Amino acid sequence: MTAHPTGRTRLLTVSNRGPVEFGYDEDGNLVETPGAGGLATALHVAAELYPATWLSSPLSDTDRAIASGEIACPSDAPCHFVATDPEQYDLFYGAFANETLWPLQHALAWPDELQPERRVRSWHEGYIPVNQAFADAVVEEIDRGGVRAVMVHDYHFYLVPRMVRNQRPEAYLQHFIHIPWPHPKEWSRLDNRTLRAIVDGLLGNDSLVFQTPNDAHNFRLTAQFALGAEIDEESGLVKHRDRTTRVWANGISVDPVELDEIAMTPEFSRYRYLLRPAPGQRMIMRVDRLDMTKNVVRGFEAYERLLEDHPELRNHVMFLALLVPTKMDIPMYSRYQEEALAKAHGINKRFGNLHWKPVRILFEHNRVQALAAMSLYDVLLVNPVADGMNLVAKEGPVLNTHNGVLVLSTAAGAYADLGCGALGVDPYDVDQTAEALYKAITMPAVERRERAESLRKAIRSKDLRAWFQALFNDIEANAPLEAGSTAA
Repeated sequence: MTAHPTGRTRLLTVSNRGPVEFGYDEDGNLVETPGAGGLATALHVAAELYPATWLSSPLSDTDRAIASGEIACPSDAPCHFVATDPEQYDLFYGAFANETLWPLQHALAWPDELQPERRVRSWHEGYIPVNQAFADAVVEEIDRGGVRAVMVHDYHFYLVPRMVRNQRPEAYLQHFIHIPWPHPKEWSRLDNRTLRAIVDGLLGNDSLVFQTPNDAHNFRLTAQFALGAEIDEESGLVKHRDRTTRVWANGISVDPVELDEIAMTPEFSRYRYLLRPAPGQRMIMRVDRLDMTKNVVRGFEAYERLLEDHPELRNHVMFLALLVPTKMDIPMYSRYQEEALAKAHGINKRFGNLHWKPVRILFEHNRVQALAAMSLYDVLLVNPVADGMNLVAKEGPVLNTHNGVLVLSTAAGAYADLGCGALGVDPYDVDQTAEALYKAITMPAVERRERAESLRKAIRSKDLRAWFQALFNDIEANAPLEAGSTAA
């Protein structure tokens, strides 16, 4: 790792969810655990590589008690929560970030609950004020000194860079967006004023980073469409308001070192034993949050089609689905959960018998259990309708010991890296996905091994540390070396 310069000793990282979660163990002790999700994992690894301070939202009652000072922070590093009004936060997170931006950026329809009045209110009374609260917290940290650069994460904080830039023009701002950035025609669903504010906010960054070159290209087109910005496709530069923003791609990955260490633990071995399929059975599996973008229902439909078309596979194949509850307080998510569970139940009722349950569902967040299951699959199904990257597609091949086959949506960012060894599928095409499952189940051993080795090589050659190193190299090459700006 490149040594960081003296005088600018830390990164200031901004994300809605922090790298750790606080809660109580069985004995009533206050403890911290790694946060859920790919972003939290990435931030945790980044923390090991470079000194960082996180600004994040308090997401639990324990977090909020720490933020208010009722409970002392149990972490060795200070807890930096940005607490906002609960109603503001609900509008920011539920109505605008997750009912407006998330579906739009994943090619999904807006939910029925999102009436125009609710969307407009969530923008003005939720998204703008919460972004401003985080921007003010960033400025406060900059003024304390020692900040090398500000690294903003994801779709929750599109306005923060411009807000910070207006107060501290010399700050170095880098923003990594974890989800897809669609073509400008998708963004036309938003009113022009809101779209212009979002794009202008992001162009407050010095460096704007996406998962794939296509996402970066789409953003440049959107900047040109929304603001008339000057774009250079060859260099990736976007000029607006007498400033130039470098727009580029650096796809996130996994940490094979961490995965190898987890695979050596007794807990991993115990789950691996408990989850093993019956003798003579092949295992298809998936690991996903129960989000519409993950396309769980169509995945079950493809498995059902496989059993319909190939009755010889009945009793000899099983589908293990490790599903994680997510955003269940938002109606469209709870409806999708019900639909997915009903589909799995229908398959079991239609095809199952006393000796064979076609679909087994584990419905909880248990990372070690999920990783242990990945070591066992014969086929890993990852079929999102859209995904910025999808780290399950990269964790699976690293851990798997069966030369398992990856069936991967071409709409996942990971396909750009893993098309070399995966079976690509159109996520909307159930028949094609069923055919890919059959090809994977019946694939000759030699081809399975060659594909698995190709995947492992691709993932290990560009891991999570390489991803972060590229982000840091951008900061190292472009951020000013002198001490951070202070208040005028």
